[in-house]
Amino acid sequence: MANTKPDNTVDYQAFSPFKPFEPPTPPEKSPLPYVFTFCVCMITWLVLSGKFDFFHIALGIVSSAIVTATSGDMLLKARRIAGLPGAWLRFIAYVPWLLFEIFRANMHVMRLVFHPRMMDLIDPRMIRFQTRLDNEMARFIFANSITLTPGTITVYVSILGKYTVHAIDRASGQGLPGEMEDRVGAIVGE
Repeated sequence: MANTKPDNTVDYQAFSPFKPFEPPTPPEKSPLPYVFTFCVCMITWLVLSGKFDFFHIALGIVSSAIVTATSGDMLLKARRIAGLPGAWLRFIAYVPWLLFEIFRANMHVMRLVFHPRMMDLIDPRMIRFQTRLDNEMARFIFANSITLTPGTITVYVSILGKYTVHAIDRASGQGLPGEMEDRVGAIVGE
């Protein structure tokens, strides 16, 4: 029997309604976050080192470049600079309020420590709550603000915004989430 091949072969791929698989193209990255991160790192280097000779400036450039290359898009995620100055001004306005709250919490913890009935007053507890903040940076600022305030430590933050906070006594955790959450939300416009 002879091996015969039909003359009317059809290329089925030419008639297929499906296109061959093409990997998705990654989103276009803006250089703005990297430039901003490098500038912030370099200015911080210059201010903190206080040395303006060639050697120290070169070290600052190398250090800032390494930080920018490894985490340049973490500090600023926006592709536009339009809302950036307002957010930074709101953050700068938030810092004095946070420092005052840290001072108040320090006084409260100091009172607990020096009180004759210290063991009766300290009542550690875990507080769990859901935040209304959607922005990742706002959740980050909120968690760190809680931890910076004496008497409270942020133990866990889920990706869905569930917080677990350890408080040294009832009064330390009483205001959570409260005013701090509102102020942090105002920084990012939530």
